Amino acid sequence: MNETPGADSFAELKRRQQVTDPHSEVVHFPASEGLPLDSGAVLAPFSVAYQTYGTLNADKSNLVLVCHALTGDQHVANPHPVTGKPGWWETMVGPGKPIDTDRYFVLCPNVIGGCMGSTGPSSLNPVTGRPYGPDFPVITLRDMVRAQARLLDHLGVEQALSVIGGSMGGMQVLEWAATYKDRVFSAIPIACAARHSSQNIAFHEVGRQAVMADPDWCGGHYLEEGKNPRKGLAVARMAAHITYLSDRALHTKFGRNLQDREQVTFGFDADFQVESYLRHQGMSFVDRFDANSYLYITRAMDYFDLAADHGGVLANAFAGTKTRFCLISFTSDWLFPTEESREIVHALNAVAANVSFVEIESNKGHDAFLLHEPELFDTVRGFLSAAARRRGLDGANAGS
Repeated sequence: MNETPGADSFAELKRRQQVTDPHSEVVHFPASEGLPLDSGAVLAPFSVAYQTYGTLNADKSNLVLVCHALTGDQHVANPHPVTGKPGWWETMVGPGKPIDTDRYFVLCPNVIGGCMGSTGPSSLNPVTGRPYGPDFPVITLRDMVRAQARLLDHLGVEQALSVIGGSMGGMQVLEWAATYKDRVFSAIPIACAARHSSQNIAFHEVGRQAVMADPDWCGGHYLEEGKNPRKGLAVARMAAHITYLSDRALHTKFGRNLQDREQVTFGFDADFQVESYLRHQGMSFVDRFDANSYLYITRAMDYFDLAADHGGVLANAFAGTKTRFCLISFTSDWLFPTEESREIVHALNAVAANVSFVEIESNKGHDAFLLHEPELFDTVRGFLSAAARRRGLDGANAGS
């Protein structure tokens, strides 16, 4: 993983600027309006950075809330301010697309604990005037959703037309539906589960240990020391990225093909294309993400267990719900396999919820929800349109 100091320093500077001056809207909640956390701590003051697309209609009934995944952020459908790359869900969100910004007002906040403008471990601690670092309180997905609910309060939106997200975003959708039943008209959890499995916790722990083993982590105080645990975070990203793909996808894309050579070198350079690919994924990731945010957000995912929060019975989380649900999974997703989506469907059926379920045939693994999947697009478009009609939205009051 060779590094180019000049380029890395410039990218790192751009990312750190997003903490205090993000290229998006930001709401600052004062200390008097602190955010109570599951840990018992109160985050005060705190900020939520967010992006919007489309137009909120007069009665504020056409809002679609997009919840991002572990390494995502609020830049859903616009060029990323650090990398310059297209938004992470431009295949899904935009004019005429499944989440049609000509009809819907799309809102995506950066999660609490993130590093793109919402309060997180790289934000300044008001008590010390220095970055929080490891003094940032441990957070949960429910804490993230609480902050998002405060954002909706600020915008004057009582109920979202739909809440949608994949992976950790899907977990947030489930938390929204369980905690704020009356504020979610419809919900689309994609490629997710109602709790993090022991296997997924194990993968996260490998990543966290890689970060913390980097000497430049400095016990979490690397920003104060002018350092960055780039190598540790890159290894964490490399390990995680493998879980986002399927064996078939890796074999189809790389096989055992060599990287820019005709024979092996009998050394430890990147002989194989898949090695080179993973190294690139790792090093490009550290340009746009904070190492401590990675620790805190993966821990939040590990703590997620919706059944445990409701007496050990998942169905209890959705008791009395009027929300319309559409769950989506992918056949080749071994990180969040279809059986975990079916468990949620069974829980919803147990409380007579309005639920539909689609398992999409795909060889792209967990990341399929981010890629070109026509059946996914058709499902989301159709479900959202039906929800909008049910809500009474039409051309006259949608996006106007």
